[in-house]
Amino acid sequence: MSVLARLSLANRSLVGLLSLLVIGFGVFTLPSIKQQLFPSIELPAAVVIAPYPGASPDLVDSQVAEPIQSAVRGVDGVEQVLTRSAESSATVQVMFTYGTDVDAAVAQMQQAVNRLQPRLPQGVEPTVAQGSTDDIPVIALAATSGDDDIAAAARLRAEVVPGLEAIPGVREATVSGERDRQVTVTVDYARLGAARVEPQALTAALTTAGAVVPAGTVPEGDQTLTVQVGGPVGSVDDLRGLLLASPAGPVKLGDVAAVESAPEAATVLTRTDGQATLGVSVTMTADGNAVEISSQVREKLAEWGEAADTTLTVAFDQGPEVEKAISGLTTEGLLGLLFAVIVILLFLMSVRSTLVTAVSIPLSVVVALIALYTGDLSLNLLTLGALTIAVGRVVDDSIVVLENIKRHLGYGEEKQRAVLDGVREVSGAVVASTLTTVAVFLPIAFVGGIAGELFGPFSITVTVALLASLLVSLTIVPVLAFWFLKRPAVPTDPEAAERALQAALEKEKRSPLQRAYVPVLRFATTRRWVTLLIAVLIFGGTLGLAGSLQTNFIDNAGGTALQGTQKMPPGSSLAARDEAARKLESALADTEEVETYQVTIGTDNSLAAFGFGGDGDTSVRATVREGTDLEALQTRLTERMAATAGAGEVAFGAAASGFGSDTIDVLVTAPDAASLRDAADRVQQVVTGTPGVGEVTNDLSVSAPRVQVTVDQAAAAARGLSSQTIGQFAAQALRGVPVAQLPIDGESQQIVLRTGTAPSDVDALRALALPGGVTLGQVAEVSVVDGPVQVRRADGARSATVSAKVTGSDLGALTTELTSRLNAVDLPSGATHTLGGVSADQAETFADLGLAMLAAIAIVFLIMVATFRSLVQPLILLVSIPFAATGAIGLLLLTGTPLGLPALIGMLMLVGIVVTNAIVLIDLVNQYRRDGMPVREAVIEGGRRRLRPILMTAAATIFALLPMALGITGEGAFIGKPLAIVVIGGLISSTLLTLVLVPTLYSMVEGRKERRRARKASRPTEDREPVTV
Repeated sequence: MSVLARLSLANRSLVGLLSLLVIGFGVFTLPSIKQQLFPSIELPAAVVIAPYPGASPDLVDSQVAEPIQSAVRGVDGVEQVLTRSAESSATVQVMFTYGTDVDAAVAQMQQAVNRLQPRLPQGVEPTVAQGSTDDIPVIALAATSGDDDIAAAARLRAEVVPGLEAIPGVREATVSGERDRQVTVTVDYARLGAARVEPQALTAALTTAGAVVPAGTVPEGDQTLTVQVGGPVGSVDDLRGLLLASPAGPVKLGDVAAVESAPEAATVLTRTDGQATLGVSVTMTADGNAVEISSQVREKLAEWGEAADTTLTVAFDQGPEVEKAISGLTTEGLLGLLFAVIVILLFLMSVRSTLVTAVSIPLSVVVALIALYTGDLSLNLLTLGALTIAVGRVVDDSIVVLENIKRHLGYGEEKQRAVLDGVREVSGAVVASTLTTVAVFLPIAFVGGIAGELFGPFSITVTVALLASLLVSLTIVPVLAFWFLKRPAVPTDPEAAERALQAALEKEKRSPLQRAYVPVLRFATTRRWVTLLIAVLIFGGTLGLAGSLQTNFIDNAGGTALQGTQKMPPGSSLAARDEAARKLESALADTEEVETYQVTIGTDNSLAAFGFGGDGDTSVRATVREGTDLEALQTRLTERMAATAGAGEVAFGAAASGFGSDTIDVLVTAPDAASLRDAADRVQQVVTGTPGVGEVTNDLSVSAPRVQVTVDQAAAAARGLSSQTIGQFAAQALRGVPVAQLPIDGESQQIVLRTGTAPSDVDALRALALPGGVTLGQVAEVSVVDGPVQVRRADGARSATVSAKVTGSDLGALTTELTSRLNAVDLPSGATHTLGGVSADQAETFADLGLAMLAAIAIVFLIMVATFRSLVQPLILLVSIPFAATGAIGLLLLTGTPLGLPALIGMLMLVGIVVTNAIVLIDLVNQYRRDGMPVREAVIEGGRRRLRPILMTAAATIFALLPMALGITGEGAFIGKPLAIVVIGGLISSTLLTLVLVPTLYSMVEGRKERRRARKASRPTEDREPVTV
């Protein structure tokens, strides 16, 4: 690799120009890089949502959910199918294995659902949705709707939506929350009977109203004209004038029924800061910039609100969070850069040398930014964290190269020779050490789950930055060293020059660092077994400390968003939920930390594609003041609502959203309902009795009253009625029956057939008049029974979920204890339990990263075998890895930081980082041995010469990561802080042990080889017989 240095020195001006061009292109592309909070994540899941109005959960389960789940089971890549059948709707969630082409799988799902459509109940129209973080709105607006939400929605679509969609980077703006208009035909059966019109004839007339029949063609001169029979029904008056067949002559629909167009009854209510609102959601394109979109929307908000005659407020906005995160991590990165430069300056004591070395940082970061731009990746918490972490590591190669060049210049060598010799001596070690660090990120590409999705862009960013730093150290640093470093004055007299060289060497040996280190190294290589014993004791202590380590998955991200849910007793009406929600709104309005809040009452399936929502609970989302203690605020609000009568059960945080890192789920399956209830109750008792959990719930334990109508077939038949006819009349009276979809007054409206006023209670339902002059109670038994609020299945088997919130900090220990207790439970025959939620996520991710760590060690070993052409020496260098765990675990315990996903990524990084120092050391030792130096002398001389660059690189990395480890800005701390703590701790312990233990092991192994070779070389001489001349 020293050839790069020779080429660079021969083309110094070109290298300088290229460096300036790279920096200029980076500055140009930086504003164009899209900015997000998290990288785009395509969840390996899809969902089928199927409304079935008026149907009970068990009916939805048998007639809709089960057929759909059977149809989608055959789709390629399906790992699990979960169904949830609630009143009037079914949700079928399909989980795919990671690596599945989700777009192709969703297309197969759509085809399977389309084939199934004719076999589903009439009116059931399933829709397939796919979840991706790109579908999460970048900004959501709330618009006051007043008394007419339909007119308000029309104004928003006319005045606001075009402006939003004109903003660069906006993919789509959609208005939601308004009710659709529908035409209700309320039949007066007394008039219908008097007009001698059959009910079936009325239904048939409405179904075929406005139908246009293509009859064919007719010739007209030299033309052929198409013929169509019929005409569209374009208004409510046209519908009232619809003629019905009767033996007494045609009868107008308006004479036997009231026909009115009006908004349909509300099923979902949304209020923002106490006012009824509509929603405007804005999603961005793949190359959109959340910060720019947010800024432009906020600038136009007042103007658009005035034009649409509404008040627009921001209910949710990614922009400020993204901007704050980028600003905070940039600050930490710049502080890290400053600390690293100060460390280099303190070691080199030269401003020129420090600047030459530090140039690798901006150049490497700029190249990484260019890679983000060309790879269509975004600046987000993960990629920014990667750049911050890379700041400390990218300077390592330049430090090693420059320090060696500076040492050769100090010996009085001619400048060009000093640069080339300095690069040549360390180029192999620099390349190997960088490749080992890069190689550890390769296995992350094959890690599935959330770890792979989150840390894939992280790995790419660090890899590009490290490879760029290697190139910089072998090309640009030699050129800058040639330009800016000064050669000390050297006497022209050879003897004087030699005396100057020896004086420089003696000065180097008298440095405080070497005076402290060399005696330790001499002791370690002399008392080798004592050194090994100390190392074994330290390793044993590390294993003991590991048992005290707490584990989690991902810490809470913090922020200014507050989420919550409000559960009401099953069967609660929309009005009751509304009344309870107003009490919650009152509490939020009285809380000074809350800046704005929004509640949604009723079933909302907008987030069903992400695996939660749609259960009918009231959801609340609030934005709080910057710096608010979210945990304390959640506790205060929860306690207040618990003391408020009629407010239901209110929960905040991850327990509210069902999406977070503090909920354990136990999925219980059984062959029948009775066994499932028994098994779920037993599991719930076990979970409740386990220390470290709270708020234990069982979704099977909830039941709701419902009305069961059992038709007396004999009594119904005696009056000319059937179960189907009775069911149709009951449906008409209660909710109305959709019979057609017609273009009324320029918009498509549903035609709903109703019978009089809906019964107000069960007694009124029994008194419902049916054809033939009888009531429902005379031909059927009408009773109130308990039924399930929802029916769940997992891969076709009946299932229930027992959920609990983790209250302790050690998730790993809790999972182990809970698993042990669950395995001891005696469940009914055929019943099973599976641990899910955050415990399953942690177990799967830890297992994947454990394999990735083993793969990383194997790759590092192969690189070192290729570098040293030896199997034994790489094994000696691998000793650094377990001792990196000593400092990492110790610092985690010292700071009270649990071992989670980010910390494990830090451990994976350490595999590549810690061996770099050992590579630099052993490479020089091998060079000395090739020059004929004995093993022990080579080890001591190599350790002495490599002490300063090893300490410089370690200290630069440690101090560059210090701002992130301290969480100075707090941005991205839930990911960056544990990772930085692990790397800092591991570097401290591995560096100290590398400088002592690796030389000791090397001297033991290579010393034995040297003695064996010496004996073999001397044996022929001793055995040779005298020759007589």
